[in-house]
Amino acid sequence: MSNTKFEIKPNIERVDSHQHFWQLSRDDYHWLTPELALLYKDFLPQHLAPTLEHQGISQTILVQAAATEEETHFLLEIAERTNFVAGVVGWIDMEDAKAITTLARLAHNPYFKGIRPMLQDIDDVNWILKDKFNPIFEFMAKKHLTFDALVNDVHLSNIKSIADRHPTLKIVIDHCAKPNLAMPPSRFWQRRITSIASCKNVYIKMSGLLTEAPQGQVDASIIQPYVDHISQEFGPNRIMWGSDWPVIKLNGDYDTWVELTQVLLNNYQDEEKRKIWADNARTFYQLPSY
Repeated sequence: MSNTKFEIKPNIERVDSHQHFWQLSRDDYHWLTPELALLYKDFLPQHLAPTLEHQGISQTILVQAAATEEETHFLLEIAERTNFVAGVVGWIDMEDAKAITTLARLAHNPYFKGIRPMLQDIDDVNWILKDKFNPIFEFMAKKHLTFDALVNDVHLSNIKSIADRHPTLKIVIDHCAKPNLAMPPSRFWQRRITSIASCKNVYIKMSGLLTEAPQGQVDASIIQPYVDHISQEFGPNRIMWGSDWPVIKLNGDYDTWVELTQVLLNNYQDEEKRKIWADNARTFYQLPSY
């Protein structure tokens, strides 16, 4: 792959709003099994740094991959010694009576930006609507902490209920709610996206889409209808780009996704590109500008 395309717009900064690190010896990644051979190994800052430098990406958001508070501390330790990690989205046990105390303690670390419960792995799609979570959301809104929603389209109406109930809580939909790119956008997905986009406190991540595409099929024409729909509904001020590295390795790689994104955003104005590539993530996660 030529480097030429990567340098077409060197004036547009890039922030990766969604990447992961993990270390298998920690042994709390219950979803990560040897069957996922491409991912079943350590992925740490030294493995990503050369790609970020090559692509001119100055900051990343490091997102949890295990449903443990211990992993959140592991990620915060990485952030403190890794110059490109600008923030961490962690995990807490929302069912714990001391959940707010845990959040308050984590929030003392400037790298801690918010939480991501792994909603896609919870059988009860209505779990997140429990009344006892309302004080947690209120505390998060008050402290300007963020909520990453790892969801499918069936969860979006519940996330909208939370967004309506807590209009100052900043929420972002990860991976466009993981639509099935093996077929054209479904009416169900489109309607749910349109509905939740009406909540001005909700953003969406342009990430994780290669993983939802048919294996080996990463053509921009497959992804474009999905990007067009989120752009139509959210506008350029509430979309943020992310790589979902290293999960992206299941059906592509970092460089391919960067190049595809440039094609997908080809008809956008430079100011809109700047927002999607960097500014929106910095605004949402309250990142410093370099």
